[in-house]
Order: sequence, then structure tokens, then C-alpha cells
Amino acid sequence: MRSRTHDEAMAELYRSDPALALDVINGILEDGDQAELLTVLRQLAQAFGGVQAVAEQAHLNPTQLYRTLSPKGNPALNSLTAILKAMGLRLAVQPLSTSGPPAHVA
Repeated sequence: MRSRTHDEAMAELYRSDPALALDVINGILEDGDQAELLTVLRQLAQAFGGVQAVAEQAHLNPTQLYRTLSPKGNPALNSLTAILKAMGLRLAVQPLSTSGPPAHVA
């Protein structure tokens, strides 16, 4: 029996529990850890049929997607939104607090 890598195990877990994937991503976005976000997005790409399939759905070159999701990747916003959309997800902006109106930006 072949042992699975951590990424393979996480992809399988996210496939079986999509709500967990959302919770993990939202937690990472709250913390602001880009390297961790890229790791989870790679795992999600595997969960959603592999990098090749996600690249096709996101209209990205698979090599570009591998580089974008690498530990040193720095995805542009349009790439990130395309990747998330290919996985049936999207970014959303929410207020930090529900008490009172948002702070005025000068």
C-alpha cells in the first residue's frame, strides 16, 4: 500500500468536506499568511481534479498555475479570482466588525 503525502490527504479531506476548506481559507485570509494560502490552494486544486483541470477552467497555462501556487508564488488578483472561480469559490469583502459603520478612508 502506497502512503499518501500530506497534500494528497488534505485534498481528499477537502473533497469530502468542502465546508472545511472554506473555513480553512477564511481563517488563513484573516491571518494574512500568503504562503499558507498558496499551500491550501494547491491542495484544493488537487481536490478539484488536479492543477491541469483547474488551469483549464481558469483559462491559465498549467505551468503558470504551478508557479502561481508554488511556495514563492505571488498571484495577481485576477489570477487568484480565476483560480477560485474554477473551484466554485470567490473572494468577498466583509467589515472587520459589525458594530458601527466602516471607518472613513481619507
